[in-house]
Amino acid sequence: MKPYSSSCDQNKGTILTVLEAVLPDSAEVLEIGTGTGQHAVYFAEKLPHLIWQTSDQIQYHEGIKLWLGETTLSNLLPPLALNVSTDVWPSKQYDVLYSANVTHIMHWDNVVDLFTQGAKCLKPGGQFIFYGPFNYSGQYTSQGNMQFDKHLKTGDPLSGIRDFDDLAKLATENGLTLVNDYEMPANNRILLWRKL
Repeated sequence: MKPYSSSCDQNKGTILTVLEAVLPDSAEVLEIGTGTGQHAVYFAEKLPHLIWQTSDQIQYHEGIKLWLGETTLSNLLPPLALNVSTDVWPSKQYDVLYSANVTHIMHWDNVVDLFTQGAKCLKPGGQFIFYGPFNYSGQYTSQGNMQFDKHLKTGDPLSGIRDFDDLAKLATENGLTLVNDYEMPANNRILLWRKL
């Protein structure tokens, strides 16, 4: 059965607004943690000037391929096997790395690997784009995010909403500089870094 995420349908339009404004006229995008594949199909259709490379852990590939199989988009590529900590990352460099709702379901060492290896996969001047909930100075931005974080930690104590300051430190250590921090609906953000 084709996987489905209601949150992907709810947030895709607002994310697209930001992507339309910040992505170059022609670019290759590596999506980290494609999940169901819904975002990939939607963004590849709406942004035909981009080559959208999907990736995720192998157990999610069947679902992604079901979504991709319903399209004839020539700019949407089948998923690469990519566990950020254990798989070999692509040897090529991309113009953009995009990841949505990933850092809070990863363990911290995976987040470190995402930044370390992801930065190596970016061309100079490339963009690192993260969507999701984030804390600031150790504080939740909403009651809903606090409840969501508790829910995450109940399932996996090593998961949880990450603090912006910790991510910013990782970014700096890997040659990335913050370009913008966009406020999004439902207490989410888009963090946009650029490789120096």
